[in-house]
Amino acid sequence: MAQDFALTPSAHLDLATLDELLRTKARVVLSEEARQRIEECYQYLHNRLDSMQDAAIYGINTGFGALCNQVIPTEQRQQLQVNLVMSHACGTGEEVPAELVRLMLLLKAQSLSYGHSGVQIGTVQRLLDFYNRGMLPVVYQQGSLGASGDLAPLAHLCLPLLGLGEVNYEGYRLAASDAMSLFSWQPLTLEAKEGLALLNGTQFMLAYAVHALLRTRRLLAAADVIGALSLEAFDGRPEPFDERLHRIRPHAGQLTVAARIRGLLGGSELQQQPKTAVQDPYSFRCMPQVHGASRDALAYVQQVVETECNAVTDNPNIFPEDDAILSGGNFHGQPLALALDMLAIATAELGSISQQRTTQLISGQRGLPPFLVAEPGLNSGLMIPQYTAAGIVSQNKQLCTPASVDSVVSSNGQEDHVSMGANAATKALRVVQNVEQLLAIELLNATQALEFRRPARTSAALEQLVAAFREKVAFVAQDRVLYPDLHAAAAFVRGYEWV
Repeated sequence: MAQDFALTPSAHLDLATLDELLRTKARVVLSEEARQRIEECYQYLHNRLDSMQDAAIYGINTGFGALCNQVIPTEQRQQLQVNLVMSHACGTGEEVPAELVRLMLLLKAQSLSYGHSGVQIGTVQRLLDFYNRGMLPVVYQQGSLGASGDLAPLAHLCLPLLGLGEVNYEGYRLAASDAMSLFSWQPLTLEAKEGLALLNGTQFMLAYAVHALLRTRRLLAAADVIGALSLEAFDGRPEPFDERLHRIRPHAGQLTVAARIRGLLGGSELQQQPKTAVQDPYSFRCMPQVHGASRDALAYVQQVVETECNAVTDNPNIFPEDDAILSGGNFHGQPLALALDMLAIATAELGSISQQRTTQLISGQRGLPPFLVAEPGLNSGLMIPQYTAAGIVSQNKQLCTPASVDSVVSSNGQEDHVSMGANAATKALRVVQNVEQLLAIELLNATQALEFRRPARTSAALEQLVAAFREKVAFVAQDRVLYPDLHAAAAFVRGYEWV
């Protein structure tokens, strides 16, 4: 059984740690440091509220958004927070996938653990209770503008803390109140500021960013390996990967990809054979430059995402040590919105160049039969998977229209610039899913084409990949129904241990 993981504000939460937590399903607890910080902030806030006269502090004793000038009497402060959560649960569209809801719970607890939000320890603990038990609130994908936090999705995430809304638990969809009764949990009573602390924040778009980035890092590795296999099947040349070329244009990603491809081609019989073509098409020759640029872009995305994983993103923020409560804009999603748009574009390029390699492989060049089948005409072979790939690439172009350049005024002009980071998040994940299928189609074609080079063999590393793929997808000797093969190939790309 996995060891407990403690949320510790002074420790950096990185992508690798999150990946490990999600895979092992380790129980997450609050460290003593987190408990102390949360308690000190909560006590400071309530001492401050008890001692102040009529001073207005946004969201604590005032209304929200355009209603920020409406002062709320002391006896109505708890109801104010409950009303906030209920009124903001306006999500629509498809449900957020379970693994992303788990991430939202964890990331919200992490953000509150720094002790700048004024919440009770019990509130953060209940988020972790839901996470650890796998009791996942029903959250919807549409409703956030990505500016005053992910308000609607986070409202749905936190409704069940109050015994409201719905959850998915062990395969059943239940009323939150019924699910909580299984563990004798009582609905929380929200104190001043708590509803706002729960709803302000970027945890919806951040969960998507973490999830998409983890999947995309696998695609970076897969693209190099599958691209190298396609080069071998196409009888491509080794010179474009010579280290000397890349030393004189030393982008980090380019250097990395060139080195990886040189390593993947090491010991290949096919590379020792005389080459008839003087140059290869760009989709083969420029893999270091294209794959490498995506690597560099995604390194920036990772830096932004990890910074956000270690950030406080609600409002206002409380600084007990300075006797200060400051209202600002840490909930604004612009850093993530820009990064998510970049993630989509950088990932889409891996798919775009992959589709071009697929097109070259089926073109009947360099001794390969048209559409990679022995009896073309009677058999269409792998003609139509390329159509599928082309359609997916075209869709990716549409999905890569940046969301972050858009803004719509909301809350009667009080929230007059929004990031649209939530839209950037959901479409970025669709791009990642699409590219998994595009690389799968290339792999199907590359392994097929390689059979026409036999008995010559490629490198040991690439032959190992071919053997593993052949356990899932057989050689296409004559026409058959292909969609199961495409689905199996995509599952292979998602699950194979790429190096």
